[in-house]
Amino acid sequence: MPKQNSSAKKPAAKKSGAASKSSKKGPAKQGGSAMGASLSFDSAALVKRLIAEVPERPREVLVYRFGLGTSAERETLEAIGERWGITRERVRQIEAAGIDAVRNSRAFSDSAEAFDELAEYIKNLGGIVPEEVLLEGLGSDDKARNRFRFLLVVGSAFFRERETDDFYARWHVDEKTAKKVHAALSSLYASLSDTEVLSEGEILDRFLEELRDVNDAYKNEEILKRWLTLSKNIAANPLAEWGRSASPSIRTKGIRDYAYLVIKRAGQPMHFSDVAKTISSLFAKEAHVATTHNELIKDDRFVLVGRGLYALKEWGYQPGVVRDVIKEVIGKKSMSREEVIEAVKKVRYVKDNTILVNLNDPRYFKRNKNGTYSVA
Repeated sequence: MPKQNSSAKKPAAKKSGAASKSSKKGPAKQGGSAMGASLSFDSAALVKRLIAEVPERPREVLVYRFGLGTSAERETLEAIGERWGITRERVRQIEAAGIDAVRNSRAFSDSAEAFDELAEYIKNLGGIVPEEVLLEGLGSDDKARNRFRFLLVVGSAFFRERETDDFYARWHVDEKTAKKVHAALSSLYASLSDTEVLSEGEILDRFLEELRDVNDAYKNEEILKRWLTLSKNIAANPLAEWGRSASPSIRTKGIRDYAYLVIKRAGQPMHFSDVAKTISSLFAKEAHVATTHNELIKDDRFVLVGRGLYALKEWGYQPGVVRDVIKEVIGKKSMSREEVIEAVKKVRYVKDNTILVNLNDPRYFKRNKNGTYSVA
């Protein structure tokens, strides 16, 4: 089908007016939708003229393959081959012949202005655009998107990069810029630690540092955010914080991950009922209190630090009853009452009096002659 190749990498900021949107799958992506196209030509009429000059058999293959008929379903080579009793390879050859027939037709040469306009649209989006984002901007429904996919394939100015482990499928009209963007995204990913989380402004600034050789005309915020969505390895969480897509601070697969973001955003321990309420209000996700509590209990990223209060383990909070925490902080040394209280409260959300009650239990701790405490 399309011309294909491979390579790729990531983006950052300035301002102008191209477009933006968020997503996952990877895409439909954080920060990357293309603005709706305002093209002067009628894509349906153009496609009809182009395929009218193709011989019947290749024309049928193109209609089936691109979903250009009454049905928007795009058929595989195998499905068409089974219908006609021919091999997958033979169908591919017929398809290729149909595409060549379009490119060699009078209708194609007469449509140069329409293809130039489409190329200019892609250039204004940054020269390289995620396929899903591009097609959503070009067509409001599956049939329209199928027509533009066909035009991209037959047009000589458009080049498709296949989806890889690192990048989503994308189209470009500027190979030099595409290579620089791919390289910059790779460098940006390598510069991030597994746990690093950046604001949108910070990720864009970092991305710009990797894009020094790219044309300044492309260095606006919307294009940079759209370029970022080319990468499978860099993503944003629902709070518009960026980092490695595999990071627990970025991926959100369920209540546990939303709870992690909520508590991290609060910056202090939270009661599980408040965590559930905040998930519902902040992310518009239904979070039952009991379910949220169960998820917090089962995930070792969270530590119970008080009655129903949970903190993040990464903050240094320790699990266990208060006396176990006191034992841990005192260790083999001796400490004053004030030092014990201060040390325990760094790793456990607990009242001073609770610490003192446990500290004065002679079964576990002894008070030395100089007023310090040690483990009994």
